[in-house]
Amino acid sequence: MYSKKLARLAFGVLAESTFKCPLTRSVSSRVNAARSLCSWTLCLHHRQKNQLSEGFSRRLTRLNVRTVSQTTVDPAEVRKFQAMASKWWDLQGDFAALHSMNDLRVPFIRDNLLNMHGIQQLGKPLAGLRILDVGCGGGVLSEPLGRLGTDVLGIDPVEDSVRTAELHSSYDPDLRERVRYQACTLEELAEEEAEGFHAVVASEVVEHLADLDAFASCCQQVLKPGGSLFITTINKTNLSYVFGIVAAEQLLRIVPSGTHDWEKFISPEDLERLLESFGFYVEAIRGMMYNPLTGAWSWQQNTAINYALHAIKCKEEPQPGQVWAESENLDKPGRATNYS
Repeated sequence: MYSKKLARLAFGVLAESTFKCPLTRSVSSRVNAARSLCSWTLCLHHRQKNQLSEGFSRRLTRLNVRTVSQTTVDPAEVRKFQAMASKWWDLQGDFAALHSMNDLRVPFIRDNLLNMHGIQQLGKPLAGLRILDVGCGGGVLSEPLGRLGTDVLGIDPVEDSVRTAELHSSYDPDLRERVRYQACTLEELAEEEAEGFHAVVASEVVEHLADLDAFASCCQQVLKPGGSLFITTINKTNLSYVFGIVAAEQLLRIVPSGTHDWEKFISPEDLERLLESFGFYVEAIRGMMYNPLTGAWSWQQNTAINYALHAIKCKEEPQPGQVWAESENLDKPGRATNYS
C-alpha cells in the first residue's frame, strides 16, 4: 500500500513538471539545457555555415588520428549482470520494465529504419537489413527486431546472459535463422565487422559502459555509411537521480538496488556532442517516461529522465563549399526528420 501511494505521488510530481515546461527548445539554448526539465528540439538546418564546416572538420580529424585503447566493459557491471543472467525472461521480475519498453523502442527503431530504407517485404518490413544489438542481455529486444525480418546479432560480455538468449530464441523456429548471439565485447566485434551493419542498437546500455569514447568509435566502425545508431538511456539530472535511483531502486524496487550509477548518466546534449565528434549527426531525440502504476512507458516532450536518440553515420566527407548548401536542403522533400 505504501509503495502504491508513493508511486502515485512520484508520478504526479513528474507529470506536473512535464506539463509546466515549454514543449520545445531550439539548439541555440543548449548552454542551459542540462539544467532544465524542459525538452529540446534539434534544428540542424538552423546551424551557421561556419559551425557546420568546423564541426565536420573536427570530427573527421579526430576520426583520422584516434585509436581506441580503452574498453567499453566495466568489470563491476559484468559481475552485476552475471548475477541476474537467469532472470531476463521473468516478465514480472527485475527486467519487467525493459519488456514493457519494447512497446516504444521497437516501433521507434522500425519506423526510423523504414523512413530510410522503405518497406523491404510485406510482413517482414525490415528484411535484408542487419542490426547489431549491443548489450543484448537475454535477447529481450533482439527477438522482436528479428520478427520484423531483420538479421540480428546480439552481443554481450556476460556469457550466461548470451546462453539465456540462445535458449529462449531456440523455441521460436522463426528466429533460429535470423537472430544470433555472441559472447564478446563491442571492441572485439569491431575488429571483425567493419561497416557490416545497417543499424546499431544500444538500449539501456551506455549508462553501464566504462568508456563512451570507445563505444562511439566502435559504433562508427561497424556501421555502414548512412547507418543508424539507436540509443535509449537516462539523462543526468536531479530528477533522474530522484526517480531513476531513489524511487526506482530503493523505494519501489522496480530494479535491484545498485543497478545504476548516477555519475554514468549522460545528458542528450553531451551525448550528441560526443557522437558528432565521431562522425554522426543526431536525427531525433524523444523523451520517455515510465508509469510505475501501470507498468507502461509513454513518449514525452520532457527528456529529464529517460530519452531515446537516433543518430546517423555521415556518409562521406563534405566537399568545400557544399556544407552550407546541404544544410539549406534539409527541409526539402525526401528527408523525413522527426524532432518531436
